Amino acid sequence: MFELKKSEILKSKRDFNFVYQKGRSYANHAMVIYILNDERYNGKVGFAAGKKLGCAVVRNRVKRLLRESYRLNKNLLRKDRALIVVGRKALIDAKCDEVQKEFLNLCRKAGIVCEE
Repeated sequence: MFELKKSEILKSKRDFNFVYQKGRSYANHAMVIYILNDERYNGKVGFAAGKKLGCAVVRNRVKRLLRESYRLNKNLLRKDRALIVVGRKALIDAKCDEVQKEFLNLCRKAGIVCEE
């Protein structure tokens, strides 16, 4: 149904650092979203989970949950922004529907949801 193509994903450390430094951040207890309005990165998204969350298995699960919640809701988001979604400890034991709810709430707080 909704795909997350490789061309839509931020990969390089340089791109991540640029969005971290120049972008604006919004946070809740489950995640942090960095948003950058730059035409070079329009529609691109990156996912991160720090080593404080645990071992690689845990970090990969958190990133999978973040990717899935973005993929299912990307049609509701503005396309003229670059995003980095960073998971926090609250996501370690979270279910997919909880993550989607937190993601949408944070996107509304950031003002990147296109309400139709």
